[in-house]
Amino acid sequence: MLALTLTAELNGVTDFRPADSPESPFYYTFKVQCTSCRETHPNWVNISQFEMHDLSGSRGEANFVWRCKNCKREHSATIKAAPTPYTQSSPPKTQTIIELDCRGLEFTEFRPEGEWLATGLESLTEFSGIDLQEGEWFDYDEKAGEEVSIKDVKWDIRRA
Repeated sequence: MLALTLTAELNGVTDFRPADSPESPFYYTFKVQCTSCRETHPNWVNISQFEMHDLSGSRGEANFVWRCKNCKREHSATIKAAPTPYTQSSPPKTQTIIELDCRGLEFTEFRPEGEWLATGLESLTEFSGIDLQEGEWFDYDEKAGEEVSIKDVKWDIRRA
């Protein structure tokens, strides 16, 4: 089991999370490595909790199925539950966003592509369209009358 964790400084916002619904699924973007031969796939791959793919040999299904080009083994990964919103804390604490049940593969890097959401800490203003590819985000909360931000973003993939 692997966990995608986040540590970030949230100012004026909380419940930071991916925009992830059946109507508009979020695709988590990872680098993947085969645990059998240690070959790393040259491209980034995507996984969504709302997509299922059949495993060969009718062994069920998973959110992500990958056949290693080097050793020809088939591997899979499944997101165990909906993402957990990252809550504001001072000092920032590491929190698990999603857990992945990985069979024969490991995710080695994460890229925060896609749309993220957050909620105003006091005002409960909903912020959408948050882009974290630059590693930080700044906006203004009209209701609270103050700047809000997400900074010092650190993603990690750990054994859960």
